[in-house]
Amino acid sequence: MSDPNLEQMVNDLVAKKLAAIEEEKQNRPRRLALIASKGSLDWAYPPMILASTAGAMGWEVGVFFTFYGLPLLVKNGSPAVTPLGNPAMPMKMPFGPDFFQNVNWPIPTAMMALPGFGALATSLMKQSFKNHGVASIGELRDACVETGVNLIACQMTMEVFGFRREDFIDECTVGGAATFLEYASHADVQLFI
Repeated sequence: MSDPNLEQMVNDLVAKKLAAIEEEKQNRPRRLALIASKGSLDWAYPPMILASTAGAMGWEVGVFFTFYGLPLLVKNGSPAVTPLGNPAMPMKMPFGPDFFQNVNWPIPTAMMALPGFGALATSLMKQSFKNHGVASIGELRDACVETGVNLIACQMTMEVFGFRREDFIDECTVGGAATFLEYASHADVQLFI
């Protein structure tokens, strides 16, 4: 047998709690939690673009840099393209007439392993971004700092890979998985990149 008064009381309490949660969400900025696990030039852009954009929109943003993403916080770091690890990468030329720039140059995988090819691909990609007015990784990282994005260096990865705190930009913090998980547990959007 159910007690209609008890059922109504429970329904009222649940409705009140849900309304309080909704009100709290409406009265705080949206929150983005990102995990940046890759540090090549092409993989550096997604977390930096998302974080700087969300920060500029007034969101609270935390980015956890772990494993190969950690070098993105190194002072004067310069991420490079790794074409051998990304055989689907199109090679377009950032110079010449339009028809030349619009060709997807099929590059044999064996050619990608040649010495200097990574540097060439990095140079071409950076020039393509520049030609299209896309900010550099350093500029995006600076925008993150300016908008208050919490850049978190993974403490365990630092220890395993031999990094020291002084290797990183001053504006980042050092934290472990528990630090990030606490932040991410209250995020509206969580992404692993």
